[in-house]
Amino acid sequence: MQNKLNFSAKREAIYKTIAESKEHPAAEWIYERLKHDIPDLSLGTVYRNIAVFKEMGIIKSVGVYNGLERYDCDVQPHSHFICKKCFSISDVPKGRNFIDKSMYDFVEKECGASVTGHSVDFYGICISCREKK
Repeated sequence: MQNKLNFSAKREAIYKTIAESKEHPAAEWIYERLKHDIPDLSLGTVYRNIAVFKEMGIIKSVGVYNGLERYDCDVQPHSHFICKKCFSISDVPKGRNFIDKSMYDFVEKECGASVTGHSVDFYGICISCREKK
């Protein structure tokens, strides 16, 4: 994170928790991870900071799964695999390669729009859930 943003210790901890997680965490998950080390942290503070991060463009929402909005610090277009059983979310390796500039050009031409990003998600049952059967 850029030093010039002048983040408070709480804000820095919230961002770092999101950035270091491979879980694509929800606000509640972030709060549970931090509340022991930051006793005066509230869930509201986590949500407010997430809103700031989204507005700054340094995190993005991956979507709402099992009633919880999930977040990602990798704001570049890439693909995810979402388990329909446990709602785990993982990055698809090399998931940026599914859509290229020619597809953006096609969509712009067909829709008369200006494409600024994309999302490709895959759904199924993860290996952990499959092994539990």
